[in-house]
Amino acid sequence: MTSLHYDLIVVGAGIVGLAHALEGARRGLRVAVVDRHAQCVGASVRNFGFVTVTGQGAGDTYRRARASREVWAEVAPQAGIRIEHRGLWLLAREPEALPVLEAFLNTEMGEDCRLCRPAEAAAEAPWLRTEQALAALWSPHELRVESRQAIPMLTAWLRGAHGVHFYWEEEALEVAPPQVRTSARLLHAERVVLCPGTELGGVAAPWLRARGLSLVRLQMLRVRAETGFRLGSAVMNELSLVRYRGYCELPQAAALREALQQSAADCLAHGVHLIAVQSADGTLVVGDSHHAETSECPFASEAVDGLILAQLRSSLRLQRLEVVERWIGHYPSGTQADCLILAPEPGLRVVVVSSGTGASTAFGIAQDVFAAW
Repeated sequence: MTSLHYDLIVVGAGIVGLAHALEGARRGLRVAVVDRHAQCVGASVRNFGFVTVTGQGAGDTYRRARASREVWAEVAPQAGIRIEHRGLWLLAREPEALPVLEAFLNTEMGEDCRLCRPAEAAAEAPWLRTEQALAALWSPHELRVESRQAIPMLTAWLRGAHGVHFYWEEEALEVAPPQVRTSARLLHAERVVLCPGTELGGVAAPWLRARGLSLVRLQMLRVRAETGFRLGSAVMNELSLVRYRGYCELPQAAALREALQQSAADCLAHGVHLIAVQSADGTLVVGDSHHAETSECPFASEAVDGLILAQLRSSLRLQRLEVVERWIGHYPSGTQADCLILAPEPGLRVVVVSSGTGASTAFGIAQDVFAAW
């Protein structure tokens, strides 16, 4: 078997793998990417395409999200990727949500964000249902891309503009730097980055087995609204304040969680919080829920979808709502950190985003990995 030589081999062509391929190429390395599928089919294309900064966990995750946002803003036009919209509105309807938002604004993560009264939010974002809102948080930081299009376009741009080689439909059978043996060939590189995504029992298992990782299942929908309905930004509500670490780790979030146990117990039980973003064709991508499981369950609950849609209706001024697609996504979870970066030997890094924040943080993670290597 002939060995092909590179400076860097990346195993996994999701957004985490692509981010490392980009960082390696920018550092002048000759890069190859290996993936067992014919194209990216996992979490990187089953999400909102929502580059979320505000609400990410304090410290490394927030810092990486800020860095990733800048890379997305730089790379998207070069790769022909359309930015669908920018910014975030987060509706606060529970009285206990206000102290959480006020405390958040007093942290460094609240930079450039502002808390608006309902009338001000309604004037700036008339698509919001502000009748029962007490306030709304505005953040200018977020970006939205269409993941299903953005990931293939980013892949093509890496190949064309940076000379990254892609080996599709080749499963990595053995990773032993400086060699990676796939189902079709032997590759050689002094550096290997293994980005297994949800493949916790595959070639990365020897390094992940003792880490206590499991999977989280999400339910998401694509919804067609009435003709002419346009979102100017992403939308969330107070349920996100007890889910995103940048909010829920604030002391004030405990009282909000208690209040939501009374007003939205079913949503908390199923890990439902609202994210709504819009695509170029006018449809809305809406979600999501969170259920822990040990393997990828393919079945979705109509009742859970109903909870998500109820949050959508109560947050946006929609006259018409038709579900046109439903799907399930998965991401790894189980560590206290939002990202697991392992260095089992000098030429190998194993990188797992364990918080569902890959689209938001992957470019920043790759910068950190190479800076420390």
